[in-house]
Amino acid sequence: MSLMYEKPTSIDPTVDFDADGIQHGFLRLPYSRDDSAWGNIMIPVCSIKNGVGPSVLLTGSNHGDEYEGPLALLDLALHIDLSQVSGRIILVPFMNYPAFRAGRRTSPIDDGNLNRMFPGAPDGTVTQKIADYIQRYLLPMSDLILDIHAGGSTLDFVPFAASHVLPDKTQEARCQAAAEAFNAPYTAKMLEIDNAGLFDTAAEEAGKTFVSTELRGGGTSTAYSTRIARKGVRNVLIHAGVLDGTPVMQPSLSLDMPSMDCFTFADVDGMLEMCVDLGETVREGDLLARLWPMDRTGVAPRDYRARLDGMLIGRHFPGVAKTGDCLAVLGAIGEGNPPGHFRPEGTGAGQ
Repeated sequence: MSLMYEKPTSIDPTVDFDADGIQHGFLRLPYSRDDSAWGNIMIPVCSIKNGVGPSVLLTGSNHGDEYEGPLALLDLALHIDLSQVSGRIILVPFMNYPAFRAGRRTSPIDDGNLNRMFPGAPDGTVTQKIADYIQRYLLPMSDLILDIHAGGSTLDFVPFAASHVLPDKTQEARCQAAAEAFNAPYTAKMLEIDNAGLFDTAAEEAGKTFVSTELRGGGTSTAYSTRIARKGVRNVLIHAGVLDGTPVMQPSLSLDMPSMDCFTFADVDGMLEMCVDLGETVREGDLLARLWPMDRTGVAPRDYRARLDGMLIGRHFPGVAKTGDCLAVLGAIGEGNPPGHFRPEGTGAGQ
């Protein structure tokens, strides 16, 4: 494998990823600062290995204000039965640990958005160093990667697992099968606004099987979204052949994102009125949202309409939006779905 950098990583794992057993430790990243001259950032990690078999990397809090991933992975690390494992599972519940501790999307140290930092740099900022370690050390030892996301503080989604359209159709099929195995209420073929620097892109360019999710949002978790994450993690591990058991499968609605028409962006500032709730279907031209002026009365709101037929699968969460914010995300309902299966239990308003 050719490396972009010859410099070694400054991150020192306190676990041996090649050793059998369950090990709880840290990725120790030196970080000298005013309150700790020889201090470190201690990123929790768990290595679970039993003999020979597939290697799966499970990650959460790529963004620090997304909580279903950490909750599911901490639960797995606490309760997994090693005798049921064949191969290796690596858990990094808090990828951007400084961001997680601050309850922020980005790191309070360098404002780094980890999911825009790949491949990172071993001699860069704290966030770049984390990305570099994952890129050069954890990705190569993994066959399948599950990166658990939610909407964070500013977005809310129907809960879905996702794969991408890829040039390698064999790889694309592997990723799609793993996303389907996660078995969220929705399974999407996801279109990214910009895939530069994504963890997804790094893993897919390395030829790996990669699955992502969006499991609600609003800067918190729910009982429902956490149950989805826990079930999905175990299903994916069983699908990968690294964990014994039978997956728990329920109906899942297939969604496509065929073009940038899926996205609606604000072109003014305003107070947000959603005119469609998550999980509801629309026709092209239907009213999705309004932005009302915040500085006077007697002025009409700015209307935003659907540019394709589909379902509202994502929305801006705060009650006020700024120019450039993503207001709404539509998904086209895929072929072969059960008739009338448009709103699985728990995905409507108030969940």
